Amino acid sequence: MSKKRILFIATEMSPYLELTEFAEIVNKLAIKSNDAGLEVRCIMPRFGVINERRHRLHEVVRLSGINVSVDNDDYPLQIKVASLPNARLQVYFLENEDFFKRKHIFHDENEKWFDDNGLRTIFFCKGALETVKKFGWAPDIIHCSGWMTSLAPAYIRTAYKREPVFGNSKIVFTIGENTFIEKLAPDFIKKALINANIKEKDLDAFKELTNTALLKGGATYADAITFGAEQPNQQLIDEFSKAKGKKIVGFKGWDTDLSEYMELYNSFAI
Repeated sequence: MSKKRILFIATEMSPYLELTEFAEIVNKLAIKSNDAGLEVRCIMPRFGVINERRHRLHEVVRLSGINVSVDNDDYPLQIKVASLPNARLQVYFLENEDFFKRKHIFHDENEKWFDDNGLRTIFFCKGALETVKKFGWAPDIIHCSGWMTSLAPAYIRTAYKREPVFGNSKIVFTIGENTFIEKLAPDFIKKALINANIKEKDLDAFKELTNTALLKGGATYADAITFGAEQPNQQLIDEFSKAKGKKIVGFKGWDTDLSEYMELYNSFAI
């Protein structure tokens, strides 16, 4: 019997980038899943603050040549890989000079919000799914965490719904803490319509363009929702805690042994 495959799509992951405490949880989840016999792969942005030499990133030549089209523009996607320390599993980093090769992540040196954070989000989510297609590796479970991954569940269920590689994938989305107070650009929804299979109404949950709206959008299309913050957004707890047809995993503290996640993953039949 083949191993169950799990893909982690994350904004942050220890030791590469730690914006919130959930970065450590992603690291531990990947390792625990791997130790439990699951076939694990991880994808995250290669932000400029991630040290390529220290973490021993190198380009994956066989995955080169991908261009990601967003709003009628093509952006080259370079894919690099590193082995997660103390674990035999690989983390893939999506790199693009225009979007990620900066000295800061979401705000500049003066704490000014990057105007293109919405476009960067679209590029990352579409790029992650195109990378999985290029793998030819069909994940049974896709666990998304971080607001920058929020379009991925929506895309899998709409824009990529005809792609066989995602045909049997179950989606887990983690609602973490709110980490920004700004809004995405007003044209975010328009630019997020990446092909004819996705309509503006499919992105209604995102329309407020806030941190909460992005988390809501990701959770809307998930089969299961986990809460990954000590004080998660109460509005989203109220909205999703009793959602029909969704598996819900509450926050169990930062010192959890992660058994609640393993039980969740194992509850999905393959």
